[in-house]
Amino acid sequence: MDAARSINRSYVMNYTDLLAPVHQFLHCRTPQLWIDEARKAEHLPLLLTDHMICELKAAQTATWLIRKYVADKPSGDAMLAWLQPYEAFIHREDRDSGFIEAHKNLSKRIIARNDIPWGDELLDKMVLLIKEELHHFYQVWEIMQARNIPYRKISASRYAKGLMREVTTHEPLTLVDKLICGAYIEARSCERFASLAPYLDEELARFYLSLLRSEARHYQDYLALAARIAPFDISARVRLIGETEARLIQEPDNELRFHSGVPAWRLTQ
Repeated sequence: MDAARSINRSYVMNYTDLLAPVHQFLHCRTPQLWIDEARKAEHLPLLLTDHMICELKAAQTATWLIRKYVADKPSGDAMLAWLQPYEAFIHREDRDSGFIEAHKNLSKRIIARNDIPWGDELLDKMVLLIKEELHHFYQVWEIMQARNIPYRKISASRYAKGLMREVTTHEPLTLVDKLICGAYIEARSCERFASLAPYLDEELARFYLSLLRSEARHYQDYLALAARIAPFDISARVRLIGETEARLIQEPDNELRFHSGVPAWRLTQ
């Protein structure tokens, strides 16, 4: 074991208490074959790019939840304006999209409809999540810039779509299931950052570990909201969606992404 990896492993040990409930919530750990492939230097541009895109997707999901369930229309429109510069950069590769300036000005006041008992709670948690995810987007972009890694479009993984297939199509189950899916995505992100960190250079390891607290809180916020909103015990839904999530992580995958399964090509080597 080289010195850098030994140092990075010691960093991860400092987060043992934080990671324990994440590991208990998830139905499996990241397979070593994924780590062995993801740690390769040639895959760093791909993983950083996918990480940056995932931060935007997380912000988009939270924005969708606010706009659909709690915000008035002017506030919903304002939230779309928050995301527009980031989306222009990712989808159109618009280098002048203005997301750098937008990153400094996430301070719009969002007005919730007052007819939903859990509206303020969802609003407060999701607005904080959006701000943090867009800040992480900016941090990943800064790392890519410093390492001369250009942004290039990549295809999406099958992970999120696979989870969404479990979402029930009638309310309030639709909202509850989407929140549970959000909890698993955030928990897996947290677990994956910690799993990969010992194999990265010290700068990247420190960065990924710096994200653990917010990712762990995000999964807990999603889960708490699901329990608050559901008019029933959500344990069965949490278990079912968790089993699907674990299957997506453990099954062979033909592409490498931050939330992909076991690299299929490693199984034939």
